[in-house]
Amino acid sequence: MQLFFKQLPIVIESLNIGFLQTLKLFFVTLLGALPLGLLIAHGSMSRVKPISALTRVMVWIVRGSPLMIQLLIIFYFPGIVLGNPIWGGGESGRFAAASVAFIINYACYFSEIYRGGIESLPIGQEEAGMVLGMTPAQIFLHVKLSQVIKRIVPPMSNEIITLVKDTSLSRIIALQEIIWAGQAFMKSSRGISGAIWPLFFTGVYYLACNGLLTLLFGWVERKLSYYKV
Repeated sequence: MQLFFKQLPIVIESLNIGFLQTLKLFFVTLLGALPLGLLIAHGSMSRVKPISALTRVMVWIVRGSPLMIQLLIIFYFPGIVLGNPIWGGGESGRFAAASVAFIINYACYFSEIYRGGIESLPIGQEEAGMVLGMTPAQIFLHVKLSQVIKRIVPPMSNEIITLVKDTSLSRIIALQEIIWAGQAFMKSSRGISGAIWPLFFTGVYYLACNGLLTLLFGWVERKLSYYKV
């Protein structure tokens, strides 16, 4: 027990550093995937058949293959196959590669949520807006968007909570996020080796983060409840 309390500050410090990397990847993914997902959703709903077909195939491929494989391809393919290691070997390069993989992956998932929300709205709203002389962009921004947000909050919150946990997959390309930090003590890190309990401690960080997100999305749903009939 004495050894545990001696090691605890060292472990917590390392886990905090790893969790900051996890949060950084989480927020960068959201910042890129939310707008890109909306763009992809409009592409899949496009009346131009080649655009909609190409977009739907891309979404099918990304959603149908494991995120871990996508991480490995994006990070290693340029260097091994093309002979151009664009990401480099440092932590910043690994983070950039992980960010690209996560943004593309989650943008495709978000696009289907956006598409479902948009297509669930009555077609009469768009027709009424056109009769009033509104452009398609104005109809979307001023008529549809607020209703779509209300409808997509539950499925979107589920995907965002999943994203928090999926960031752990980035350790496959040796990005030093929180799971990597906890697992390092099983081998040897900062004078501690053969310790498995730091890995279990990482679960507390995920639970705390997802608990806060659950409260946040619950508050958002209550704020948007005025759309209920």
